This record gives sequence, C-alpha cells and structure tokens, in this order.
Amino acid sequence: MTCFQPRLPLGYRLVFYHSIGSTNEEAARLARAGAPAGTLLWALEQTAGRGRRGRTWVSPPGNLYSSLILRPECPASRACQLGFVAALAIGGAVGAICPGLGASYKWPNDVLINGRKVAGILLESEMILHGKPSFVVVGVGVNLRVAPDDTEFPATSIKDEGGGDLEPGAMLEEFAGHFHKWEICWQIEGFAAVRAAWLAQAAISSGLPIQVRLGTSSLHGRFIDLNEEGALLLDAAGERRQIAAGEVFPVSG
Repeated sequence: MTCFQPRLPLGYRLVFYHSIGSTNEEAARLARAGAPAGTLLWALEQTAGRGRRGRTWVSPPGNLYSSLILRPECPASRACQLGFVAALAIGGAVGAICPGLGASYKWPNDVLINGRKVAGILLESEMILHGKPSFVVVGVGVNLRVAPDDTEFPATSIKDEGGGDLEPGAMLEEFAGHFHKWEICWQIEGFAAVRAAWLAQAAISSGLPIQVRLGTSSLHGRFIDLNEEGALLLDAAGERRQIAAGEVFPVSG
C-alpha cells in the first residue's frame, strides 16, 4: 500500500507492519526483549488500537500509527514530560508538511487543528528500581485522511482541514525528525524550553474556564499554567489545584 521509505534520525531503526493489533503493545514486547532506544514501529493499520484510559483508538488505513521506544535515564515523573515532546513533534511535523494548518496543544497529550483533535499521544512504561523506567513507549496516532465521528471531543483529519491527501510515511519522517530535535533539547535544557513552546501554542489560554475530569469526578475552574514538571495548575473557586492526570474540556463562561 505504501512505497515511501522515511528517512530517520541517526540511531533510529524502523520496524514496519502492514497490520498489527497495537503498535504500543508490540513496542513494549520488543522493549522487554531488549530492543534499543530509537526503535520506531510503524503500522498502516491497527486492529486493536488503544488510547488513554483504555479507550479504543479507531485505526483504519490512511492515518499514521507509530510507537517509539525510549530508555531515558531519569525518574518516571520526568519521563512523563516526553508526552509534551511528542506533542511539539507532531505540531512541528504538521507545520512542515502543511504550513497553512496551525496546530495547538490540549493538556495533557492531544494535538488540535481548529479546535478539533487531530492527534493523540499514549505514553506507557515499565518501572525498575528507584522509580526509574526500564523503557518508555511513545505512541502517536495522527488522523491524516479519516477521523472518527462518534468521539466525545470533536475530531478531525488533516485532509478534512484542507491539508491534502498525505502519505503516512511522510508524516512519520517529519515526526521522527522533530521528536529527535525536541528530545535533545529536553535532555540538555530540561523541561523549561519544551514547556514554553507548548504553552505558546496551547489550545486554552491562561485564565479561561475549563472542566477537568478525574475518573468519576470533575473539577471546574480556570486554567492557570503548567508547573515545572508538566502538571496542570487550576484555579478552582479560588483554590489553586495541581493535577497530574485528567481530561480537559473547554467550557463557556
């Protein structure tokens, strides 16, 4: 179905599948078997794709489904920041291929175009001693040609937004290049530069009202900022709350 051969950064190794259950599950299996950092899985379709919180990620042919194995030498709390690195990489890839389409970022790990979700990120890891991950899998799904129409948060595709009929391999090449650049920045400069770039294109500006869903409960308040580790800072009825995980929805008001 594809003859595109993506050019990857030095040290990356491509593992290609026409069809697979889940690139993240396969990446975790390969990581446990000793696959090195930089192993990049790419599938034309997934038959059991997963999103955050166990949700199904609809994965027909035509979109990008990929998972990258990393082995960061850092605590798990810092490794979570790689989700922001991935968001910037997707945004950079979209900007490089479709300069007229501006991407924005919704905490914690969604990429939007015109207020609709075009990409999602799923970080998964396994721990070793002292809270350090043995590996981290960065899974990304980018709606290039088709988007689901039954999602709670509105979804879109790059094609629907006027970006044309893109080749998944071309998006993978751009994503890998931008991820490599931002990962080096994160390693050398820390989270500050990543955080600043993410906030510069945040989908929800500081001070705007949002709803944060936390499992079976939810909080309403105003978005303040991200802290130095990437947690959401929320002003809820005058009380400053720090939220490490949840789902954000904009509200009017």
